[in-house]
Amino acid sequence: MEVTCSHCSKALKIPDEKLPRDQIVKIACPSCRSKITIDTRVDPAGESGAAVSEGPPEDQSGGRSAGEELDYGDDTSLGFYEEGTRLAFVLDSDLARKERIRTAVEALEYRFVDSQNTRDAISKMRFHVFDLVILAEGFDGQPLEHSPIINSINHLPMSVRRKIFLALLGEQFQTMDNMMAFAMSANLVVSPGDVDKLQAVLKKAVSENDRFYKVFMDTLKDLGRA
Repeated sequence: MEVTCSHCSKALKIPDEKLPRDQIVKIACPSCRSKITIDTRVDPAGESGAAVSEGPPEDQSGGRSAGEELDYGDDTSLGFYEEGTRLAFVLDSDLARKERIRTAVEALEYRFVDSQNTRDAISKMRFHVFDLVILAEGFDGQPLEHSPIINSINHLPMSVRRKIFLALLGEQFQTMDNMMAFAMSANLVVSPGDVDKLQAVLKKAVSENDRFYKVFMDTLKDLGRA
């Protein structure tokens, strides 16, 4: 879908598969931050198609009386990233520690993305396959054992799940305990005490994971199943 912001005339191209059906989605123009409202509901005549309206940055109210409305306040939800950008999704309620994690992932040339709560995090994961997800114990008050975020990742198709490197951060873990990571359906577990070593830990673990799946995918191709 092609959308033009009426405030700054910025032309945006949004892949149709990134837009939820039968909903009203609000995004921010990546150029001027004006709100853009996209309505993907079927109209009363039974015809499909998106009705788009835009408003200036100060107009934040623009709601609709009918239909579910999803407000994505920044450009991370609908993919305003250059192709090939590696994304690290960091979910941690400890702000000081999150900044240390940010330093580590950016040193590994990931683009840092974060979220303030579970609802927003799951919404963003609907539109992006993040290369790296780091989830800390207690994010948004949720224990890892009952995390909706882990549940959401585990219900992805396996072809998609394989592209996500999931690292869990918790006091109950010993860093790089592979059996515990397997039990938690994660690729890596890290103790909070080792956050200062996270850059080196991630570099090693991600590299090993990439090598494993290269062999795996090469084997599938040889068997004619890839």
